Amino acid sequence: MAEWTSAVGAAQLARLISSQQERPAPAVPGARKPPAYRTLADAIRRLVLEGRVAVAARLPAERELAVALALSRTTVAAAYEALRGEGFLESRRGAGSWTSVPAGNPLPARGLEPLPPESLGSMIDLGCAALPAPEPWLTKAVQGALEELPPYAHTHGDYPAGLPALRRMLADRYTEQGIPTMPEQIMVTTGAMGAIDAICTLFAGRGERIAVESPSYANILQLMRAAGVRLVPVAMADGLTGWDMDVWRQVLRDSAPRLAYVVADFHNPTGALASEEQRRAMVEAARSAGTVLVVDETMAELQLDPEHAMPRPVCSFDPAGSTVVTVGSASKAFWAGMRIGWVRAAPDVIRSLVAARAYADLGTPVLEQLAVNWLMRTGGWQEAVRIRREQARENRDALVAAVRRQLPDWEFEVPRGGLTLWARAGGLSGSRLAEVGERVGVRVPSGPRFGVDGAFEGYVRLPFTVGGPVAEEAAARLAAAARLVGTGAGGSGAEPPRTFVA
Repeated sequence: MAEWTSAVGAAQLARLISSQQERPAPAVPGARKPPAYRTLADAIRRLVLEGRVAVAARLPAERELAVALALSRTTVAAAYEALRGEGFLESRRGAGSWTSVPAGNPLPARGLEPLPPESLGSMIDLGCAALPAPEPWLTKAVQGALEELPPYAHTHGDYPAGLPALRRMLADRYTEQGIPTMPEQIMVTTGAMGAIDAICTLFAGRGERIAVESPSYANILQLMRAAGVRLVPVAMADGLTGWDMDVWRQVLRDSAPRLAYVVADFHNPTGALASEEQRRAMVEAARSAGTVLVVDETMAELQLDPEHAMPRPVCSFDPAGSTVVTVGSASKAFWAGMRIGWVRAAPDVIRSLVAARAYADLGTPVLEQLAVNWLMRTGGWQEAVRIRREQARENRDALVAAVRRQLPDWEFEVPRGGLTLWARAGGLSGSRLAEVGERVGVRVPSGPRFGVDGAFEGYVRLPFTVGGPVAEEAAARLAAAARLVGTGAGGSGAEPPRTFVA
């Protein structure tokens, strides 16, 4: 069986290699120009490390790539051989050659524990993309829930599909968006993580393939790794344009993954927002491939630039829910401590999820469901989300300004929503920046946390969780860490630091 899970064509790889000329490496005085094979090998290695070519992607045959690049086949063969020697390419007769990362690069799969409370006073924590509760609405919601609790207290309190009132409320919210939805299409879960865990358990057993954006949300990648599935990374396009639909069609057609997981609304970590055309094409590609498309909408309500219209939800292109399974949550739009999530899907899918839940967590806490239902029924949800957007917008603008002042060589694009900024760290190692950053008082997750098998080494994720003087101080500490890493004064360590990523 082949070890590759996706493929990159000769013309596509040639375009990616050509695009690197926009960011040429700095010239070294007196240095000789490297041979052509070395230049080609270095270009492919950078594409793998940056995640623009996925790990486990089959590369074109030597002859095909030579024609596309107008190089000799000998040059391409020498470049492939150099990559094999460095651990960035594996080959087997009859199966071709596919990308990899050296065995010495550890997978960023461990250590997702939160920052210890005793460290909060001295450490600026940029690990969690989560804001404090939007008071007074948390307190009001809990008080309202307590008033409505007595009738439920006289029952067994076990609602595997969720409280009927909240299921109706969530269904009505989708219907108001032009997506007719019945309560039977909704299951309430313990957060979005609980929802996706249940979906993966139902649809994808050990060894099954799941296509994921590359980069993607770190905790979901780890959840899927722990479930024993095979992740098929699909490289995202440059900048905030997000999804290369030609690549997605090819991966879904060639790999036939059981599931595909996407964050189409203010993607975590890049902040990209999928267009309506991309959403429609994604649904069509998944339907053609027989793939269930799991759409994570946890960031959907965090539009920070209201002058730009939001595209329709992905499920509007599959209203019956036969292809698209939608996941929502209160954790980002309201508060991470409110562990309420939900799934919207076809009724038969919901019935299967509910039946399987008896062997998992049985149900979601009643009091928290009542609190979310109270918020949505009274208009408190809209007011809380408005507060959340204002906080995130102010923090985003402060953080962007501070990073531009303190780290002018870092590259990023400012997203129109969500809670995260995806930054190319000026040619430095994101893992080393994360390690040294903790020593100087700032905690930041490195790029490989969000990739498959060690990609995105040159990136870090910066959430919009601090503003004002704290944002300026965070950027100053990151700049201090960057200076230490750049001069080699930060020490060494093979394993990336342990960082919680929310």
